[in-house]
Amino acid sequence: MHLYLASTSPARLQTLRQAGIEPITIPPGVDEEAVVAAHEREHGPLSIADLVQLLARTKAEAVVGMCPDGTPIDGLIIGSDSAFLTPEGDIQGKPHRPDVATARWRAQSGGTGQLWSGQWLIDHRGGTARRAVGRPAAATVHFAALDGAEIEAYVATGEPLLVAGAFTVDSLGGPFITSVHGDPSTVIGLSLSTLRDLVRELDVSWPSLWNRPR
Repeated sequence: MHLYLASTSPARLQTLRQAGIEPITIPPGVDEEAVVAAHEREHGPLSIADLVQLLARTKAEAVVGMCPDGTPIDGLIIGSDSAFLTPEGDIQGKPHRPDVATARWRAQSGGTGQLWSGQWLIDHRGGTARRAVGRPAAATVHFAALDGAEIEAYVATGEPLLVAGAFTVDSLGGPFITSVHGDPSTVIGLSLSTLRDLVRELDVSWPSLWNRPR
């Protein structure tokens, strides 16, 4: 059974690889800001759960059909998205700029927040999209108290600029996370336990996705 990952995220790819799955990656080419803006113009503000699910579904649906090389898709397509929720209720995506990442770390240092991950799984066996299931997941993250020099050094690496919440748990940011309550893979960007549940809802065995040498 093939799993197609509608994402260019190295972290999501590595998460699946560590779980024994070598997915076929397909860039979804989705303008996330445009998708959210269009939805909110018509329906109003999104909750964080609805936000990550909207983008996860949009990414998965964007690759339905064939791979870029013209090979028909025959398997399951997974789309995922992440966002960070502050204790004050602010929804944050990727900071992109050093000043924004620095401000966020000064605010969350020694505190907590929630990292939300959306998952949308399409049954595309036989070359046709048939059924889809999806569900968001959330994990509470507790941050260490960083001093100014640590924040400056971390932001200077560029890592926090490209991830929701301006941190990672599986790379340079790991030592700055004191604990995670919930599925740890949610914080990386793809909840493996939720994905397993969705796979089983489509009557597919999770071990059937294992295709990496042990």
